[in-house]
Amino acid sequence: GVDADRLPDEKRRGITIDLGFAEMTFGDVHFGFVDVPGHERFVRNMLAGASGIDVVLLVVAADEGVMPQTREHFEICRLLKIKTGLVALTKVDLVDLETLELARADVHDLVSGSFLEGKPVVPVSARTDLGLERLRIELAAAAKEQRERNWTQVARLPVDRSFTLKGHGTVVTGTLASGSLTKDTSVELMPDGIPVRVRGLQTHGRSTDATQPGQRVAVNLAGIDHADISRGMEVVEAGRLRQTQAIDVEIEMLRSSPKPLRSRQRVRVHIGTAEVLARIQVIDQSFSASAEILQGSTGYAQLRLETPIVAVPEERFVIRSYSPAMTIGGGVVIEPLAKRHRIKDFGIVMHELEIGRAHV
Repeated sequence: GVDADRLPDEKRRGITIDLGFAEMTFGDVHFGFVDVPGHERFVRNMLAGASGIDVVLLVVAADEGVMPQTREHFEICRLLKIKTGLVALTKVDLVDLETLELARADVHDLVSGSFLEGKPVVPVSARTDLGLERLRIELAAAAKEQRERNWTQVARLPVDRSFTLKGHGTVVTGTLASGSLTKDTSVELMPDGIPVRVRGLQTHGRSTDATQPGQRVAVNLAGIDHADISRGMEVVEAGRLRQTQAIDVEIEMLRSSPKPLRSRQRVRVHIGTAEVLARIQVIDQSFSASAEILQGSTGYAQLRLETPIVAVPEERFVIRSYSPAMTIGGGVVIEPLAKRHRIKDFGIVMHELEIGRAHV
């Protein structure tokens, strides 16, 4: 019942361009939906929304089947280690039974061997309401598989939108990654470390004094103009995190990547809601320009970022090639405040990375 396409250009063109938001309560489960664009030109926006989700609802139109952008979206969800979800096979009122079964087989091939293998594939029609009640039931079942997010970690809200609300001032929104934000507390806007105060909090239009991890949150901030805030910044507890421009990571390369990942290669790193450019330093015995991580394999590397970010151990990220922009891999942060490594320190570095990876 919510039109998540809020931009005039989205309504005019009939496609989703930026993130949209909706909510639903079904039984004892409250859902916050992040509607992401499907078009290949807007994958960067999709990544900003996908970083915070617990359950994926993969949408495949029965009259089209699995499209190239569907495959990229699915690979992104896999790289982000989303644990569960289901598939909505939409527009079933437009196809005959044979076409529907072909689309279902297409979906089966896509998810084979993945976290969605064996998960429900629900035929639905928004026009006739066919399958929508079953879809709600299956969504609730998937949600109950999720473990609760960490309350004890530092409070972090990656910003996906900022605007001014008349009578209130600056408002930012996002999915609370961890911890809890409370009203009338001092926080920082990272990575710049700008001190601000939480004037008010809302979850899905309802005011609250505190939030919990995983919720969609709107934060009314005092002490900053919304023009000074951009997607990719984070609202965090004051004094808890430092900015970084070098992170040690483990990278998983997709088999579909057109070439290996090489040292000194320039890439796009999507972490939280941020997109930053970085140079790769593959960590092996050579530390040379020829060091690489092959398609379909994993390896250690240092990401040397061109602009600062904030990151924490265990945080997932996605890597896209610089040009043309396409998803080639992803991974997990091991050391968010890394130092530049030298060849003579290889043994020590590898030992520290192995210990860090085992912890993650």
